[in-house]
Amino acid sequence: MREISIKIDKDNDINKPHNGKHITMIEVSPKGKYLVTYSEENKTIASWNVEDVNEGQLKSDYQHIIDEHVEIVRKICVSDDKILAYIWGFNNYVNIINKLKIIDMNNHKEIELNLDIFSNSYYHCSFNLKGEFIFCSDVLNRYGTYHKIIWIYSTQTKNNKWTCKRIYKIPNDSELLDISKYDSEKIYLFSNNNFYEWNILTEKIIKLFGNETYKEKYESDFIWCIKKDFRISSNEKFICLRIKNKIIVYSIDLNIPIFSLDINNDIIQSYNFMNLPDLYPLVLNLSFPNELTQDTLLNNRIWNSIMKYCWKNSQLPKELQTENLPILSLLTNKHIFGILDGYIWKIKLEERTSKMSFLYENYDELSNEPDKIIKSLNSDELNNVNSIITDSEISDADKIIDSNGCNDNKEIYEDLNTHLFNPYTDTIRKWLKNKPNNQMEKLTIKWKVNGVKLKLLVLKKISFNEQNKWKLICVRTDKFNLQGNYSNNSYEQNDLFTIYNIKLNENYITILTNIGLLIYHFDENNESISLNYFCYMNSDEHDMQYYKKMLSKPTLPLPNHDSFKLSDAWISYVKNNKESLLKYGIELLSFAIKEHKLKLIDDIYEKCMIYFKDDLKNNVMFLSIITTSIPLLNEYYPEYILKYSLETIMIIDSSFYDIKHQYNNLHLYSFQYPQIINLTRSILWTKCIVLSYKIFHKLNLLFFTIIFIIQNLIMTFLIYSIFPISFSISYILTKYHFINDFKSFNGASSGVKITPTPTITFMIPYIKFVNYPKDYDWLLEIIMPQSSPFVKTISDDIYKTWNGEAIINFKWNTFGKYYYLIIWATFMALLGCFTTAATIPQQYIDKDVQVQLLVASIILGLIHLSFEIRQIIYNPIKWIRNFWNIFNILACVLPIFSAAHWLQTDDKHVKLLSFSCLFLDIKFLLFFRVFESFGVYFAIIISVAKQIISFIVVLFIIIISFAHSFYIMLSPIDTNFSFDNRVINNDPNNPWNIVPTYGKVLDDGTIDSNPYIIQLPNENTNMFISYQSALFAMYKFLTGDSSSLSNWSYMNNPSIVILSVLFSLLIVVYLMNLFIGLLNIAIDKDNDRVSYLKQKAEILAEIELFYLLPHQRRWKEWFPEVIYYYANVDKTREEIKKLISDGQWNADVFSEMREDLLKKLNIQNYKTDQKLLKEIQEKQEADQKLLKEMQEKNETDQKLLKELQEKHENDQKLLKEIREILLNKTMI
Repeated sequence: MREISIKIDKDNDINKPHNGKHITMIEVSPKGKYLVTYSEENKTIASWNVEDVNEGQLKSDYQHIIDEHVEIVRKICVSDDKILAYIWGFNNYVNIINKLKIIDMNNHKEIELNLDIFSNSYYHCSFNLKGEFIFCSDVLNRYGTYHKIIWIYSTQTKNNKWTCKRIYKIPNDSELLDISKYDSEKIYLFSNNNFYEWNILTEKIIKLFGNETYKEKYESDFIWCIKKDFRISSNEKFICLRIKNKIIVYSIDLNIPIFSLDINNDIIQSYNFMNLPDLYPLVLNLSFPNELTQDTLLNNRIWNSIMKYCWKNSQLPKELQTENLPILSLLTNKHIFGILDGYIWKIKLEERTSKMSFLYENYDELSNEPDKIIKSLNSDELNNVNSIITDSEISDADKIIDSNGCNDNKEIYEDLNTHLFNPYTDTIRKWLKNKPNNQMEKLTIKWKVNGVKLKLLVLKKISFNEQNKWKLICVRTDKFNLQGNYSNNSYEQNDLFTIYNIKLNENYITILTNIGLLIYHFDENNESISLNYFCYMNSDEHDMQYYKKMLSKPTLPLPNHDSFKLSDAWISYVKNNKESLLKYGIELLSFAIKEHKLKLIDDIYEKCMIYFKDDLKNNVMFLSIITTSIPLLNEYYPEYILKYSLETIMIIDSSFYDIKHQYNNLHLYSFQYPQIINLTRSILWTKCIVLSYKIFHKLNLLFFTIIFIIQNLIMTFLIYSIFPISFSISYILTKYHFINDFKSFNGASSGVKITPTPTITFMIPYIKFVNYPKDYDWLLEIIMPQSSPFVKTISDDIYKTWNGEAIINFKWNTFGKYYYLIIWATFMALLGCFTTAATIPQQYIDKDVQVQLLVASIILGLIHLSFEIRQIIYNPIKWIRNFWNIFNILACVLPIFSAAHWLQTDDKHVKLLSFSCLFLDIKFLLFFRVFESFGVYFAIIISVAKQIISFIVVLFIIIISFAHSFYIMLSPIDTNFSFDNRVINNDPNNPWNIVPTYGKVLDDGTIDSNPYIIQLPNENTNMFISYQSALFAMYKFLTGDSSSLSNWSYMNNPSIVILSVLFSLLIVVYLMNLFIGLLNIAIDKDNDRVSYLKQKAEILAEIELFYLLPHQRRWKEWFPEVIYYYANVDKTREEIKKLISDGQWNADVFSEMREDLLKKLNIQNYKTDQKLLKEIQEKQEADQKLLKEMQEKNETDQKLLKELQEKHENDQKLLKEIREILLNKTMI
C-alpha cells in the first residue's frame, strides 16, 4: 500500500483541508491538544492544532493521503504527541481484513510494534491519558483458532518502535467497543448481548445494559456498526451509554439501568434530565449526532432544540451564526468542535452551557403543555399574600379544589426517583452547619402537626376575586406509630414533631424531626405528595450533633428497622417503587422477617421475581434482595430458601439458552462474564517466540529444519526423563499465564484434535450472595470479620442443587485450593519438624538440630493456634459445635506444650509426645476432607454423630447407672488396705481375698489348706475400688470383656449374675443392636453429596474469614455479584429428568425460559409426563383423603361401639341392682 504525506503551509488558507470534501470522521487527542479528521470522499486524514487556539477556527498543519486501493478506514485516533493511528480494511476475496497503521506526524515515519507479528485483523485502537496506545486484534493459537487480544503499548519511541506493556485476552464472542480517553483504565466491551465497563487496573467489571436484539438489528459487519452507533459518558454516579438513538442511564449505586430515552422522541424527558446536575453534562454529550451529516442533525429533535435556543440567545460565536447549520460534535468536557464550510471550529463549552437557561425557562414551549410548575416563594412573598383560601372557602368558592382529591396511592415509580441520586446530603449538611434562628422557612409546601400525624399542603398563588389567594393543590397526612419505646415523654403530644424545613429543589423538601429525617416529593403531573425517604433517628430538638454525625457520609443513611415500624406509608412506598425497592429492599425484607409479616415477605418476594422476569438482562439485581436476606430466612422461614432454590434452578439472565462446544470438561465450571484473562506475565515468552520467528526468516530453511529437529529431540528427552517435574512446571507456567499459546500468523497449527463437549450456560441465581459489606475497619476485620450471606448460611436447600455446587467450585478454583494447599503445607512443616524431633532416637540426631526442630514446631504451632483462637473469638458456640475443632486445637496446643516442656526441662515426656503425635496424625488425615472421595465419609461421620448424639447420651447414662450399682455392690468395705501388706478379713471384695492363690500338694496327695503362693493384688484385681475404674470396667464389659467380674463366684453371688444379665440383655444385646440400626438409618439419610458440599463450604468460609485479608474479601474477581457456570448437556438432560420425576421441576415459573431449555435439550413428552405425574399425584392425594375419611369413620364407629358397650355395662349393672333389690324383698 502506498501513502503520501503532505505538509500544509500554516499561512496558506486558500486550499481547504480535504480539498473541501465532506468530513466523515473526527477524533481528538486525550488531553485535547490535537484533532484529526478523515474524509471518505478523497481519502485523506488531516491534523489540526487545537492547543494553540483559544476559540475560533483551527488550522490544519498536516495531511495524510491514503492509497486508493484502501477500501475503508474503520477508525482513526491521535495522541497528544501528534501521533496518528488508523485501522484500514481491504478485501482478500474471502472477507475484509483490517490492518493497523501508525504514523509519527512530527517526522512522517511509520512506527512499529515489537509484538505485532501475532495480530491478524484489528478491531479498535485508541490513546489514553497516560500516553499508552491500546488496540484489539485477532491472534492465532497453536490449535488453529483465534483469540481476541487487547494490547497496551508504551508510546515511548525507541528506534521507531513501541514496546508492549500489558496483554489481555477477552472472549471470542466479545467486542471492544470503546476506550475511555479521560479515564485511562476504563474499557467498554460488548459480550453475551451485554455492554460492560472494565477497569484494566482493578480488573473490576460492571454490567451496564443488556439487550438480545442488537445483533439482529445489523444485517452484516456487526462489529463496526455497533462501534459507530455506540457512545458513552460517565461520572462517579452514573454511566450513560447511547446505542443508536437510545440513551440508557446506569446507576453505579443501584447496579441497574434506571432510565432510558429516545433522543428523537422523548424530548420532554430529556429536558427533565437537564434539571439534574449530575446527569446534565452526560446527556448533553450523548445528544450530539453520531454521524456528521446535515440529515442526521435534522432528525435529532433534542439537538435541534439546543441549536435553536443557542442561536436565539446568540451563544454561538458570530462566525458560526450563518444560514447553514454548523455540524457540532462534543469531543471533550471543555470544548465543542464544529464543522462549517470544511473547517474545524473550537467553541468553549463551559462558558456557553452556563448561559443555557433556556433549558428551564422554555420548558413550556418545548413541551407544549400548560404550566404545572409551582414556583417557590420566599418568606417575604408569602407574608405579602393577602389571604389564603381556607377549606370552607374552597367548598363555597367555585370548588377550586377538593382537598380530598389527592390520591396518595398513585403509582409513581415509573418516574425517575431523583432523590436516590442527587447530592442532597451536601445541602442538608450545609444547613446543619449554618442552622437558621427561625425554625420554619416559609415555603410553597406547607406542613402542620396534629398529634402523631404530619400534614403537608401544597399551595399555588392564584388570582381569586381580584385578590391574590392560595389555591390548595394537594394534601398529604402521614400517621406514625409512636407507641411504647418510640414515645418521647419529655415532649407534649403536639411537640413530637419538632420540625425544620430544608428546601432541596423546586419539588423536594426535607423535614428534620425528633423521630428522624423525611424527604417528600411533589409530583406535578399526578398532583400528589409521596414520602420518598424516611430514616428513624432518636434525637431531640437541641441534639444537632447527632444529626451531623448521622449525615456525615456522602449518601443518606439506610432506613433502619424502626423506620419501617413507625410508618406504614413508608413501607408501601418502598415496596411499590422500583428504584426504592432495589435500594432499600434488603432492609425492608429484613424488617418483614423479624416482625413475622408473612404477607409483606410474600409481596417482596413476588415483586423481585416479577421485576427480574420483566427484564432478565438488566433487573437481575432484584434477586439480590432475596439472596442477601437468606441468612435471616434460614433462621425464621427456611421454606423460602427451598422455594427459591427450586424456582431458580437452571435459569439464565436471557430469554434463551446458548449451547457451546468446549474443548475441556467444564461441567459445573463457574465463571463471571466476560472472562478476561491477564496475559501480561507472558510478555517475555511472547518475545522469545518473536525472536525465533525472526531467526526462522533469516536462516536457510534446511538449516533451520535441522536445528528444529535437534531441539525437539533434546527437549523430548529432557521432558520424558524428568516428566513429573517438567509436567508440573509446564502446568504452573500455563496456569498462571507465564506462557501462552500464541503462534505467528504463518505458523503451522498443532495437529492435536480434541473432540469438543456440548455445554450449556446457566446463571447462579444467588446474586451478591458471596459479597461482603463494602464499609469496614481494617483492624477490626482482623479480629472480628464481617460475614457474607454465604458464610452465614450453610443450608441443605442451597447445596442440593447445581447452583450451590457451582458457587463452591468457583470459590475453590479461584482462591480456595491455593490457600488450602498453603495451610496444608505449613501444617506438614509442623508435623515434619515435631515428628522428626520426637521419633528419631537421640543417637541418630544432633542435639542442636533437635532443638531447632522443637523451636520451629513451637513457632508453626503458634501460627496455627492463632487462627484457631480467632475462630473461637468470632463464634465460640459454632466453634464448639464443630467436632473436628477438638482435633485442630489439640494438634496445636499439645505439640507446643510438649516442645516447650522438653526445651525447658530437657525431659522427654514420652506420654505427652505420644498424644501430640496422635492428634497431629489425625489432623493430617482431616485435610483429606476437601476431596470428595474422602470427604463424603468425614461428612457422614459428623452428620450421623449429630443425629444419634441423644441416643449416645441415653446409653452413657445407663452405663453410668450400672457402673454405680456394681461399684456399691463390689467395692471393699474397708478401704484402708495396702497392696504391699496382706490384709486378712471377711470382706469378699477385699483384693487380697479374691486374688488367685496356689496351694502346696502334700505327699499323701492332699492340698495344704494354707496358701503356698499368693498372687499379689493390684488395681485391676478389683476394678470397683473406685468409681472411675468401675466406669472403665463397664466399658470393657460393653466390648465383651467381662474379666473384671471373673474374680467373684457367680454361684455364690446371684446379684452379680442378675446385674450382668440385665447389662448384657439391655445394653449389649438390645441397645447396641438398636444403635447399629440407627447408624444404618442415619448413614442412608446422609449418604449423599449434600453433606460433603456443606462441609466444603464450611472450609471455604473458614478460609475467607480467617486467612484472606479484609481487602481481599472485597475483590470483585474473587467475589463477583453474578456468577455463571457451564453444564454438560447430557448431564443436564439427566438432571432435569430426575427433577421432573421427583416433582421438583416447576414449569410455571420462568415458563418460556424452561420451555426453551427443554426444547434445546430435546426432552420430549415433558408436558405429557407432567400431566401424567400430576394425575398420579392427584390420585394419590384422593386415595389419601379417602383413607383419612375411612379412618375417621372407623374412629367414629369405634367411639360409638365403645359408648354402646359402656351403656350395655351400665344396663347390666342396673339390672343386677334391681335383681338384688327384688331378692332382698323376697327374703323379707
